[in-house]
Amino acid sequence: MSAAKTTCVVVGGGPAGVVLGLLLARAGVEVTVLEKHADFHRDFRGDTVHPSTLQLLDDLGLYERFAALPHSEVRRVELAAGSGAVVADFERLGRLLPGLRHPFIAMVPQWDLLTLLADAAREEPSFTLRTSTELTGLLTGPARGTSAGARVTGVRWRSTDDGGVVEGELEADLVVACDGRRSTARRAAELEPREFEVPFDVWWFRLPVDDDEPDARLLPVMAPGRAMIVIPRRTTTERYLQVAYLGPKGGDAALRARGVEAFRRDVAEMLPDRAANALSPDAIRSMDDVSVLDVRLSRLPVWHREGLLCLGDAAHAMSPVGGVGINLAVQDAVAAARLLATPLRERRVRRTDLAAVQRRRTLPTVLTQALQQQAHRRVLAPVLAGAQGGPPRVVTAALQRVPQLAVVPAAVVGIGVRPERAPAWARRPPSPSAPPSPSAAVSH
Repeated sequence: MSAAKTTCVVVGGGPAGVVLGLLLARAGVEVTVLEKHADFHRDFRGDTVHPSTLQLLDDLGLYERFAALPHSEVRRVELAAGSGAVVADFERLGRLLPGLRHPFIAMVPQWDLLTLLADAAREEPSFTLRTSTELTGLLTGPARGTSAGARVTGVRWRSTDDGGVVEGELEADLVVACDGRRSTARRAAELEPREFEVPFDVWWFRLPVDDDEPDARLLPVMAPGRAMIVIPRRTTTERYLQVAYLGPKGGDAALRARGVEAFRRDVAEMLPDRAANALSPDAIRSMDDVSVLDVRLSRLPVWHREGLLCLGDAAHAMSPVGGVGINLAVQDAVAAARLLATPLRERRVRRTDLAAVQRRRTLPTVLTQALQQQAHRRVLAPVLAGAQGGPPRVVTAALQRVPQLAVVPAAVVGIGVRPERAPAWARRPPSPSAPPSPSAAVSH
């Protein structure tokens, strides 16, 4: 078994993990990111990049690279087709806040965003990305000073690259768990999140789009017992609609038992302008083309123990309502980098430093989750119970009478409760293209 040392190990190569790795590397901290998959290419992940994250890319000198990626831009979100009510108006928000340079939500495959960020991180000599490498356990040692319990001192890992299995240990001053809502690192640290009730699950699938068709608007569609959100998507090779079908919690077995033809009919009924595509056997070939997301909403009471910190979904699993999970995770990473860069550089990171990160990010997490819970109770739960076929009339009427109200949800969703800006030491001038990735900085 091989052994090595570094300053910081980040477990998980999602948005929080890669952003944290990039920022710490720009601070001169030796950081290793462990990603259990061979690459970032996985479908139906959070693909909404909000104005706050676009601002961060600007600060980091990466926006021009990002803008070159195939993507769609959502500038307004209607509450319901034909209602005339715009629930979130990012363009209006941009006029109200002239400093908001990118007043839209960018819909881009998450694997493209992560690749861009990882390529930028590889330009820093202190950054290492180890793909096909999963956490198998935590290394522990005696606690420092008056701290109770064992201190996390590193990780055990297993690599499955090239068909072989290699195991090793990596000692570190700090381990950061960014490995999602089913975090292996969090479980190994015996940190238990508090779960909140969620009334729905989400089934993801694709519908084709004609090449000459204009981009669809991001649009919720509601009917008694179910709801859908239609998301326009572009990649380097295709355009399509990514559709979220929302149904009652725990309904996956019943939905699949009805069969693919019944599912196609449900989609066609809710999206009559897409009925031909929805009913085509070539669009949804079988229920294997429909992926279920067991929606969770949870939060750790304590995000850390000595030597370990949880960020993003590992600290607080978010509902897909508003699509804010990726952006909240990125802002966690920015705050953590700002507060921990100096202690890590000086090899003196303490649990009080980790507690400062949680204090900084607790308010936006709690308020965002509270807003999501209100949306669950007041909008989605009645719809899924079959008692209501659309958004509350009072909300629709208010948005129709006072369209300026649409800037409020645009600000909450697009900017967030406490947006984080890149530290001065992490900022770079615009860079339109990335140099070749140095192979020495990448391990498999």
